[in-house]
Amino acid sequence: MSIETDIRQSAFSSPYHRVVVNVLYSGNWINHEQMRILKPFGITQQQYNVLRILRGRSPQPVKVNEITERMLDKMSNASRLVDKLVVKKLVVRTECPSDRRAVDIVITQKGLDLLQRIDTRQREWEAEIHQHLTPEEATVLSGLLDRLRGSE
Repeated sequence: MSIETDIRQSAFSSPYHRVVVNVLYSGNWINHEQMRILKPFGITQQQYNVLRILRGRSPQPVKVNEITERMLDKMSNASRLVDKLVVKKLVVRTECPSDRRAVDIVITQKGLDLLQRIDTRQREWEAEIHQHLTPEEATVLSGLLDRLRGSE
């Protein structure tokens, strides 16, 4: 379906207005799908993002400020997210041996196991996307989004 059909708007003032609305609408759709995938696992998108950052560095510890720098949602409070993940026993927090003011965060085996289960569901969802976009089209779309943000 087109963006015009989805939001019941017959025309846009320019192709740039259409692309902005389409990106916003599509981003919200993706967020909704990600929330739907994560809900059965009892974590939020932001918590999932933290766990993936930690898995990428595992078994090395990561400081909270580095997590903040790497977050997809720059408005997230990484300290609060880590606190919630500690309660769920998905990460552990330890004092940094080289800087007593800093805190090291490490993903636990329980956190790694959870991510493995989520990865299975995530791959299933990506297979659904594959029905609508070829790998080449996905690469082109990613490149266009990078250019839109001025990152290329």
